[in-house]
Amino acid sequence: MFTGIIEEVGTIASIENGAAGNARLTIQAKHILDTSTKTGDSICVNGVCLTAIDVTPDSFSADLAPETLNRTNLGDLKPGSLVNLERALLPTTRLSGHIVQGHIDATGEIVALDLLGEDNWWLKVRVPPELDRYLVFKGSVALDGISLTVASLENNILGITIIPHTIENTALKTAQPGRRINIETDILARHVEKFLSSRA
Repeated sequence: MFTGIIEEVGTIASIENGAAGNARLTIQAKHILDTSTKTGDSICVNGVCLTAIDVTPDSFSADLAPETLNRTNLGDLKPGSLVNLERALLPTTRLSGHIVQGHIDATGEIVALDLLGEDNWWLKVRVPPELDRYLVFKGSVALDGISLTVASLENNILGITIIPHTIENTALKTAQPGRRINIETDILARHVEKFLSSRA
């Protein structure tokens, strides 16, 4: 489990594609690879919960199943791409964002990232229609693993204000229109939907 508060922006060192449609991703990082991080730990990469292997002081690798490559934007990455990184939540950690599982529902498409002034930005993302019922005004959503607040939702276009700290400390600084972005809706919305449908 994660919080959506990005700890570090890593850099893709390599992607090795396997014969069975799988791949191995190697990511360069520093901060999250302190002495407590070990092989087998969960690390959230652009919002995707991955198992770290081959952990070194400045890099780690992770194996990607075909399902992960198909459902997320990780298959779009190239050497040099920036990715958002977060280690798994500890029981003693403040839950500064919201509950993020690292299980991507779908990808959306970045429509625009426009400067509002004073280094604040307006992010617009086209989301799949089937996710609309899980997104509410002022509710939480994770985009590429970042815990964000829904500011508007109209005609399947999600609008979010991005503050200077988020731009400076995440891979959103490289966001371009047309790029896919990973979406994880709030798990609480899914539980409420199932509970209410079971009572109907």
